[in-house]
Amino acid sequence: MPANAANGDIAAGVADLIASLEAEPEGHVAPSVYETARLVALAPWLDGHAERITYLLGAQRADGGWGPPQGYALVPTLSATEALLATLQSGTAAQRDHEVARLADAATRGLQTLTTWLRADLLVPDTPGADLIVPSLVAAINQHLAHAAAPCLGPWQGARLGLPAGINETRLLKVRHALAAGAKLPEKLLHFLEVLGPAARRAAGIRPVGPGTVGASPAATAAWIASHDALTPTDPAVAYLARVARGGSVPCPLPITVFEAAWVISGLARAGMRVAVPAGVVARLSAAMNPRGTPSGAGLPADADTTSVALYALGQLGQPMEPRGLWAYETANGFCTWPGEDGFSVTTNAHVLDAFGQYVHSNPEPAPRYVATIDRLTVTLREHQMPDGQWRDRWHASPYYATMCCTMALNDFGRRPLAVEAVARAVNWVLSTQRSDGSWGLWDGTAEETAYALHVLLTARPEAAGVGAAASRGYTYLCSAAGQRPGPPLWYGKELYHPAAIVRAAVLAALHLAWQRPDLPASTVATTAPKPRQAVARALSSFHPA
Repeated sequence: MPANAANGDIAAGVADLIASLEAEPEGHVAPSVYETARLVALAPWLDGHAERITYLLGAQRADGGWGPPQGYALVPTLSATEALLATLQSGTAAQRDHEVARLADAATRGLQTLTTWLRADLLVPDTPGADLIVPSLVAAINQHLAHAAAPCLGPWQGARLGLPAGINETRLLKVRHALAAGAKLPEKLLHFLEVLGPAARRAAGIRPVGPGTVGASPAATAAWIASHDALTPTDPAVAYLARVARGGSVPCPLPITVFEAAWVISGLARAGMRVAVPAGVVARLSAAMNPRGTPSGAGLPADADTTSVALYALGQLGQPMEPRGLWAYETANGFCTWPGEDGFSVTTNAHVLDAFGQYVHSNPEPAPRYVATIDRLTVTLREHQMPDGQWRDRWHASPYYATMCCTMALNDFGRRPLAVEAVARAVNWVLSTQRSDGSWGLWDGTAEETAYALHVLLTARPEAAGVGAAASRGYTYLCSAAGQRPGPPLWYGKELYHPAAIVRAAVLAALHLAWQRPDLPASTVATTAPKPRQAVARALSSFHPA
């Protein structure tokens, strides 16, 4: 009875999640410090300005920074500090002395923290556009400090921040000069339009798309608008900003229509869950596909990662498509996320293996090129596996996500016996890194990363020694996580971000996998709570995409 009750809660959670894909097709993304701060600086005319400042003040850490741990804090801290300095200089958002003092205190604490980090040669993670964003914000902060007329900044007036090791202005200046000269920017750079200064305003050849966005970014859209006097409230770009900023803080990226639906559907289906997906959601996935694949959402370029997961999801929904568009991303080293990518993504290549593997398995006579590429991708992923059995990637901060993606692709579609050996090593690594409370995580244990670890254990080697006990502890942790925050943002964007619906799908799928094991419910009922149904229900509600 308890198991059936809990399974009913999981099914209800899945139904609610799928319904949210149709109700909010642009996606569910948690607020962004970086993006919210850019709107404070670029669009003080937009409704919710005071609320955005309050959000920044409330999000500041005790050490004066903003955002996740380590170098991932640099971009949001630069953005928030610059926005507060811009607000102080404008003199419009803080008329009373105590408001000025509070803003100045937060800004000076941010400056002190940035100075400490930059003097220590803080390592800047490989987040997209960091080589554009960091020098742009450092220059803007230095300009504020050079022209500051606010006594409240004290000794910071006239100070200057330096650039971290490995970062310079070369690429930023080159792109700014190209835009000022009327050159057409590559589509992927539109996502970072706000770093390009005044030249971004109504730049030639740039137009809002889809719901009115430029580059699937509130900040980029605000930089393109520049002044609210030039456009009416009904203009698509202004309406987009007003809609996403209605609560004050704003997310990024948005929209992520295809990305969210593809990851949610494929993740649930892969865990063996029967998902009734509305026809409109399926139609949007199908319609997004073109000869070069699909982007994550309107305003972003097509990429091999989203294309592969969307193809896998459509196959699971009974609408398979030949993955011929992925050949455009083939390189000598595997598959790139997009042409010209600086770096290599193991998760993109794992998802390409999923797309090709599903196609080959569903076709009695697949083209030899597909079969050969599956063999090649098996070798490629194995070569990128770390000595201890984990994988790491450039699109997610946690190795548990990358390890799950690679393990599942190799387990389902990789060439034997190489794939078997790689999967076994990954399982051993997951088993060896479980925390004492039953969780897994990069910095601390999180429900998201615990879900990824359970996916590895319960789909790749469910009968291996130690898996049952580890999965039981992991399941207990997921149930006990009720009421806790879902954890830090872990997905790579301009800063780390949190796609709430995708994370919730991973947790739902992990709970479902755990309940399929006859030994887990009985062993965890005694350790989690007297009423397991309520424990599962509370755990699910903690990850509702808001």
